[in-house]
Amino acid sequence: MTALQRWLALAFATLALTADAQDGPIRILVGFPPGGESDLVARLLADGIRSSLGVPVIVDNRPGASGVLAAELLKHAAPDGRTLMVAPIAVTVFAPLTHARLRYDPPKDFAPVSLAANFQMALAVGPGLPATTLREYMDRVRVDPAKAVYGVPLAGGPTHFFGVMLARASGIDLTAVPYKGSAAFVNDLLAGQVPAGITVLSQLIKHHQTGKVRLLATSGSQRSPLAPDVPTFRELGYTNMEGTGWQAVHSPSGTPRATIDRLAAAIATTINSREIRAQLIASGLEPVGSTPDELARRIAEDTARWAPIVKASGFRADQ
Repeated sequence: MTALQRWLALAFATLALTADAQDGPIRILVGFPPGGESDLVARLLADGIRSSLGVPVIVDNRPGASGVLAAELLKHAAPDGRTLMVAPIAVTVFAPLTHARLRYDPPKDFAPVSLAANFQMALAVGPGLPATTLREYMDRVRVDPAKAVYGVPLAGGPTHFFGVMLARASGIDLTAVPYKGSAAFVNDLLAGQVPAGITVLSQLIKHHQTGKVRLLATSGSQRSPLAPDVPTFRELGYTNMEGTGWQAVHSPSGTPRATIDRLAAAIATTINSREIRAQLIASGLEPVGSTPDELARRIAEDTARWAPIVKASGFRADQ
C-alpha cells in the first residue's frame, strides 16, 4: 500500500466522524475567467465534491492580477472548509517570487489540500517562422534578433521562465512578450504577429494537429500522449529543461486538519473516477491527486527550484 493509499484509508475513516462538521455550500475560488484550465478543474472537482459530500458546491470566478485577486480573497475567508481555491503553480510559487508587495504568503496564509492535475508546457512557432525543429528555430533566431521573441500568456509565470531557461541554455538572448491570457497570445501566434511562444500544451495541441502552428518541444520527462510526435527538450539535448506545471486546491490557513482530509479524500475520489480522468486527459491535463503534505512539499520544492532562476532574470512583476 502506498503512502497515498494509506492516507486515503485514514481520511475515509475520518469522513464518518466529520460528516456533520461542515454545513452550507462550498465555494471554489478561481482567479481566472471561465474556460481556462483552472476553471475546468474547479468545475470537475465541484461535481465530485458535491456527489461525495452531499453539499452544494459553487465555482466563483474572480479573475484579476493573474490569479492574485482570488488568492487574496482566500486569505481572508473563514477557515471552516467552505471556501477553497483552485490555482496553478503561478499563484502559489511564482507570484511570491516575482511580487515585492504581494499581500499573501502561501505557507502562512494557505493550507494545502490536494494536487489535482499536472500540465506540460510547449514551444511552438507560427506561420511567420518556418522552422520545423528546435535546432532550426535556434539557428534562425541566432542570426535574426527580430525573431528572438516569444509570446507567453502572462508575465512572471512558468511559461515565461521556461523561456528564460531556454535562453540561458542556448546562449541566445530571447525576449518574452507577455499577454493577458492564453487566448490573446494564441490568436497572435496563429496570425503571425508573434513568431513563437511558450504556453500550456493543451492550448496549442489542436492547432498543431491542424498544421496552423508547429510544436517543437515539450517540457515533460516523457513525450505527451497528446503529442507523441513532438520530442521533449530533454531528448533534444537540453537536459536541465524539464518540468511541469500544476493545478492544486488550497484552503485558508487554520482550517481544521480533519476538514482538510475530508475534502482531500473527496477530491481524490473525483480525480480517480474514470469519467473525470478522461475529461482531464482530453483537455491536456494529467490527473494527479495527493495528500495535503505532498502538496506542501511540491510547493516548497518548486519554489526552491525556480527561485534562483527568477532572481537571476531580474524580473519583478510590480515594478
